[in-house]
Amino acid sequence: MSNPIVEEFYAMDYGPAPEDPKETERWLDGHHRRFDLFINGEWRKPSSDEYFTTSNPANGDKIADIAQATAADINAAVAAARKALPAWQALSGHQRARYLYALARQVQKHSRHLAVLETIDNGKTIRESRDLDIPLVARHFYHHAGWAQLLESEFRGYKPCGVVGQIIPWNFPLLMFAWKVAPALAAGNTVVIKPAEYTPLTALAMAELAMEIDLPPGVLNIVNGDGRTGALITEHEGIDKIAFTGSTEVGRIIRKSTAASAKKLSLELGGKSPFIVFDDADLDSAVEGLVDGIWLNQGQVCCAGSRLLVQERVADVLHEKIRTRMKTLRIGSPLDKSVDIGAIVAPVQLERIRSLVDQGVAEGATCWQPSSALPAKGLYFPPTLLTDVQPTATVAQEEIFGPVLTSMTFRTPAEAVELSNNTAYGLAASIWSESINVALDVASQVKAGVVWVNSTNLFDASCGFGGYRESGYGREGGREGMYEYLEPAWLTEKPKSSSTTAPAQHIAQNGQNPGSIDRTVKQYIGGKQARPDSGYSFPVYAQDGALLGEAPLGNRKDIRNAVEAARKAEKWAKTTAHTRAQVLYYLAENLMQRSAEIASRLARVVGEKQAAAEVEQSIERIFTYAAWADKYDGQVHNPPMRNVTLAMNEAIGVIGIICPDEVPLLAFFSLVLPAIAAGNTVVAVPSEKYATITADLYQVFDTSDLPGGVVNLVAGHPSELAKTLAEHDDVDAIWSFRSLEDATLVKAASIGNLKQTWTNDKYSLDWFDAAQCNGRYFMRHATQVKNIWVPYGE
Repeated sequence: MSNPIVEEFYAMDYGPAPEDPKETERWLDGHHRRFDLFINGEWRKPSSDEYFTTSNPANGDKIADIAQATAADINAAVAAARKALPAWQALSGHQRARYLYALARQVQKHSRHLAVLETIDNGKTIRESRDLDIPLVARHFYHHAGWAQLLESEFRGYKPCGVVGQIIPWNFPLLMFAWKVAPALAAGNTVVIKPAEYTPLTALAMAELAMEIDLPPGVLNIVNGDGRTGALITEHEGIDKIAFTGSTEVGRIIRKSTAASAKKLSLELGGKSPFIVFDDADLDSAVEGLVDGIWLNQGQVCCAGSRLLVQERVADVLHEKIRTRMKTLRIGSPLDKSVDIGAIVAPVQLERIRSLVDQGVAEGATCWQPSSALPAKGLYFPPTLLTDVQPTATVAQEEIFGPVLTSMTFRTPAEAVELSNNTAYGLAASIWSESINVALDVASQVKAGVVWVNSTNLFDASCGFGGYRESGYGREGGREGMYEYLEPAWLTEKPKSSSTTAPAQHIAQNGQNPGSIDRTVKQYIGGKQARPDSGYSFPVYAQDGALLGEAPLGNRKDIRNAVEAARKAEKWAKTTAHTRAQVLYYLAENLMQRSAEIASRLARVVGEKQAAAEVEQSIERIFTYAAWADKYDGQVHNPPMRNVTLAMNEAIGVIGIICPDEVPLLAFFSLVLPAIAAGNTVVAVPSEKYATITADLYQVFDTSDLPGGVVNLVAGHPSELAKTLAEHDDVDAIWSFRSLEDATLVKAASIGNLKQTWTNDKYSLDWFDAAQCNGRYFMRHATQVKNIWVPYGE
């Protein structure tokens, strides 16, 4: 006679374990399932009286009606934030810390309610909401309460940005709220935040918690709505900083819409993260890592390990282990505590997943899905494995944002790195190997802002998170995340109007120069002098109008050649910091030897006093960045788990630099030196006012052991060359320190590959002030932080 209890034990089938949502349902009913806007510390009806519906993706049931903010509502929210700003900034760091601490405590007190609400609204499993998201939300408010307490000592000389506009996505609604709001408030900013249209409820619940702790009115304003509301925020003139998390496509739109403004911008965008498994890895552990890497939150994670790269020798074994594990994944009601995979957030997202999987199969991939039945009601998609995927396939390049794993093979570590970087994105990576040497070597080469070794999807408030390339720029979490909401206090506001320096009008063919020319100047590309592709030059005049000489007139092809040379010189980043420092010291020595000669020529353009000061301070600045080259170290974070996180400062890559006119020599060195000290290569457009300075510079570089291609000089009309540099997809960042118009131009033209931009459209710099233009502030712009998580213990 069979024993059903014994049979159940050996079958190991899970019974239902439903979470009771009645308290959350009662809360929704208490609000009559209708939510308004939270502005100036109170609930406010939308000016248009327009509402939209949010639904439960697990069953399609309506949850509530949500207010749609209009332009008038955004104006009111920004005005409230602006009005609250002086008093909020006047509080001590300790006083702001107490508010953030109180929010953390409230999150903990209401953790179960918030977890259930998140699951109902988003479709993620209750286990994820309860055990991962909500504890990390509390952790962020606790951590940033600490930064608020230490702000005056740890960020001495910095001030808050002002009114911050924030737009968050639907995949981690409350966690993204905490990631954005906690550092902004800790730094002394006030906030206008828009939750995602699909998932606004937990943000609105946080509004209630803010009221419970008596957060001053206007400090936190929550406005709901669709993309129209987001556009109103990004375009609003009263907002000083925009922080956005979402798709790369929308990131481009925001970059373009803010180009003409002086808003500070941080973007955390999409990803196509590699999950690299070497043949010596613990394959069973790697499989469990994949469960967290791609099936967490139904794969709706920007850093999901969606591209499996497995060493060829163990590919078949690993694939079989993955299929076996996929058969055990339970799909069903997200409120069931024994369910592994919940619901997709919205019908449009479900259709996108289906369409991309079908396209992958059409392009030659082999699709495998477990046979487990999906719930009859709701938005569900089964865990999916696509093998035989080619590196150029759509599913290997585009972000699917669903529970779909694509698999490719590699033979050598070098090939693994090449495949990993064969994408426009650079958000995260996961590396599995029992050899720490192999893992860390590959981690240093993968272009990603976060790398997990023998682990995946680990997050903590103490550790920065953010991407490279088209995954955006800026960091959230840790010290680097705080800098996103701060600015140097010494920066001086520019006047509202400005004018672009008019380009020289006279153009003469080489060999037909008017007047007395004392030398022939060429471009400097790849460590060699090069004639301009245009075959033309333009005149450079002294203060008294005398013709000093002619500079080469650069064009698109000169920029292309210079960028190619800079890319070929990328080994400079792998040169030891000590070696880079020696080269810079040698550069200073050679500039000293020619200082009188260079100063005498520069004096004819800027006067003897300024010329002497520029040369002397340039030498000093070279010494400074030679010193910084091997001292701008990263950090080791200690998150509350068995990991250390190495926060490494890495070179950005190829940086285009558009130099100002007013201080031709010193400004050039102030910008180029931190870039090359950090290991970047540079394409610089020197001052148009004194473009013949190129001849002095390349003669100094030639005698200083600077490798060819590390610094490339292309003279010409800066606005034209800046546009070409900004549009070039092989340039990783562009700095422009000229007019407001040039700043707008480079920001708008940089959206192709979302390169980092740094401009002085809002502030004026005193190039002679070492406190402003010499040190960490510049080194921070010349680097990007890679956080490498390394586990320890059994």
